[in-house]
Amino acid sequence: MKLAKREKYLVAAAACCIAVFFLLQFFVFPFFEKRKRIQRGLKTKEQGLKEIVRLGSEFRVYQKGPQSVQQSLAGRKPGFTLFSFLEEAGRKVGVKAHIKYMKPSISSGMGPYKESMVEMKMEAVTLEQLVGYLYRVESQDDLVKIKRISISENKKERGYLDAVMQVITFQ
Repeated sequence: MKLAKREKYLVAAAACCIAVFFLLQFFVFPFFEKRKRIQRGLKTKEQGLKEIVRLGSEFRVYQKGPQSVQQSLAGRKPGFTLFSFLEEAGRKVGVKAHIKYMKPSISSGMGPYKESMVEMKMEAVTLEQLVGYLYRVESQDDLVKIKRISISENKKERGYLDAVMQVITFQ
């Protein structure tokens, strides 16, 4: 088959276009797609690794938890009781006269520790006194925590507060 010079150029150009198309379709585009997929997988694996590291550090904290509880309990003063601790804190802050009642109780907890709880009510205290008392009571060293607190405005004296709280510790 005889083709004119111009037709030969067109056939060559078409062949080049088809070759470029196949080159792009089967080599270049898959390369970039695979690269994107690998980068996405790498980001996912990186996030998974960060999560594993975070969970590992959290696990170490929980693993040290029972040991730190034992250390805190051993570091308490001999004869420590939650009731006397709360009374002493009230005396130091100056709210002992505002404490209306304190009801101690001990619950049988699971594990080697028992939870000791005192429910107490304070009446006609200022916000400053209440915050000072809560600051003194919430003790990391003695493992004393406020489990529940309910604060309301005193109905008899304006500007004063009433608070009912449950304070817990371990024995």
